Amino acid sequence: MTDDKKIVYDEPSTVRAMDGCVALDGPDNVDIAMTPEAAEETSDRLADEAIRARGQRRLKNYPHRGERD
Repeated sequence: MTDDKKIVYDEPSTVRAMDGCVALDGPDNVDIAMTPEAAEETSDRLADEAIRARGQRRLKNYPHRGERD
């Protein structure tokens, strides 16, 4: 995803267990199903990056901030 075309949504996705899979319905017609294992790993990654993004947002106006790729 390039920054010049990034759309930021403020509504969470709907997630539910369905027939042994995890179904995710989100903005912009996102509609996917994952194995439970893939959903767990995605959940961990989302949580880690959400924490990082909050920190970036809080520190964005400080000249000493650093970003990690």
